Amino acid sequence: MLKIAVCDDNPKVLIQMKKYLTDFENLFQIQFYNSGEELLSCGKNFDFIFLDIDMKGISGIDTARMLRQRDRKAKIIYVTAYEDFRDHAFAVHAFAYLVKPVNKDKIQSVLREALEYTEPEISEPAVCFHTDSGLLDIKAKDICYFEYQNRKLRMVTVSGEYLISDSLHNMAKRVADYGFLMPHKSFIVNLYHIRNLKGYDIYMTDGSIVPLSQKKSADFRKKLAAWLASRI
Repeated sequence: MLKIAVCDDNPKVLIQMKKYLTDFENLFQIQFYNSGEELLSCGKNFDFIFLDIDMKGISGIDTARMLRQRDRKAKIIYVTAYEDFRDHAFAVHAFAYLVKPVNKDKIQSVLREALEYTEPEISEPAVCFHTDSGLLDIKAKDICYFEYQNRKLRMVTVSGEYLISDSLHNMAKRVADYGFLMPHKSFIVNLYHIRNLKGYDIYMTDGSIVPLSQKKSADFRKKLAAWLASRI
């Protein structure tokens, strides 16, 4: 049975959410938490998490970051009174961002949408690359970025690094439909793996810092914003 967590420090919101989710009680195990600390300390993984941002103690943003260290698959749905934190949501790959007040129809609609995305994510097709060590089939989502160095492409993935004999521009065209962009003449990044963007530095989920050229900055930020808007 799928599991849902609802985390909010306002008791009235928790009561309201319980009413909204009553129709799903036969499909899900639903747990309620009144703080980020309580959610983190339960030690459980959830399929869907409704999470407030402004809470006493650990914020919803920091709670999600800590959750992602042990669970990258949960679909996080922010339910908050603040609109100004949308740009932080991509750092934890939030599935949706709802601004309070929300109603029953909106909560149930986003949950049904999240359910629809669960199966395709499992059956995501692999991309085949000719690397120096042989053929490699890998999901596009598992690729962090490409770097051109010494006339080779260094492909950095969640599981390791591989060298490919190809040009950066050819690769950029090949992976463009999977959510990749060129922020610099020597790099192609997977937007899914961007953790933060500060000045002309792009912080990736693997800990790397990729440069953003001043010339490409405005266009890159615009396209990144559009990609984020399409996801939340």
